[in-house]
Amino acid sequence: MTVYKKLVFPVLRCFDAESVHDWTVRLLEYSQDSKLGQSLVRKLAGEYPRRPLELFGLTFPNELGVAAGFDKDIRIVSGLSLLGFGHVEVGTLTPEPQRGNPRPRIFRLHEDQAIINRMGFPNCGVADAVDRLQSFYDLQNRPIIGISLGKQKNTPLSDAAADYRHLMKTVYPFADYLTVNVSSPNTPGLRELQSRGYLQELILTLMKDNHDLAKKHGIKTKPVLLKIAPDLTWQQLDAILEVAEENGISGIIATNTTLARNSLTSAGKVEKGGLSGRPLGKRCDEIIKYIHKYTSGHLPIIGVGGIFTVEDVVAKLEAGASLVQVYTGLVYEGPGMAGYILRLL
Repeated sequence: MTVYKKLVFPVLRCFDAESVHDWTVRLLEYSQDSKLGQSLVRKLAGEYPRRPLELFGLTFPNELGVAAGFDKDIRIVSGLSLLGFGHVEVGTLTPEPQRGNPRPRIFRLHEDQAIINRMGFPNCGVADAVDRLQSFYDLQNRPIIGISLGKQKNTPLSDAAADYRHLMKTVYPFADYLTVNVSSPNTPGLRELQSRGYLQELILTLMKDNHDLAKKHGIKTKPVLLKIAPDLTWQQLDAILEVAEENGISGIIATNTTLARNSLTSAGKVEKGGLSGRPLGKRCDEIIKYIHKYTSGHLPIIGVGGIFTVEDVVAKLEAGASLVQVYTGLVYEGPGMAGYILRLL
């Protein structure tokens, strides 16, 4: 058992989960900006081998990334890279600042090694975030930076495309890849955008913008990924994959949090919101395998859900994922997680 799990996390459990996350962000933000802080963070990660791989025309330093939601306002990209992560998906951003749902809105289910959140896309808004995004994007030896794009809570579904278009236009020069998040359960109605009618129109519009923006900036088109829910039926997933393949989506992120509450033992299971962590792992692996088979392995997949150990990473890679992302596992396993897994892979 690590020092973090034995001594640090038991203390952190005494405090509100969101407050602890905010402290973590502030500490990493401070550390990444000083030589001493950088050195200390690197020591937490330890030595690990480089494992570069090519995907979407990008060179990822390794298979491990941080899922959207951890660095909502684009503040700790360098800090997370120092911990060993090869890519960081920032956001989810919305066009305007958004407070999200009332607190408390993050709940640890310790017995289940899970978290329930009902955040509701709290973020500073894209205009506030874009300068920080550019500063990270211009750094040497940075991780791959993905940006999760979301709909404003009060935007009707009929106008949702305008939100995503505005976000894409604003961040386009400073993103390695873009993720269309239509699968969070905490923004009312958002998951309806996964239905074929809405999704076809949205993706068709965004892919046209992708080509237009690339031409405007004199660069290659950006990889555009789609993040899906784990609660889809196979028929619904078939329809999504058809839209993705028809419109040239670069990859699928499988999956977002779940509304299911199967076999949980923690008292916090009654809380509303999206469940992440250990209980999501098996369902995530099933969806990865299904997508890999359906697309004959031609559509890249980033696996997210229930990753705590090197065995969890290997399971997703063997199921058909090319990359993986963590969030809840990082909360429970601590800052040495990435380095430890990379040494064992």
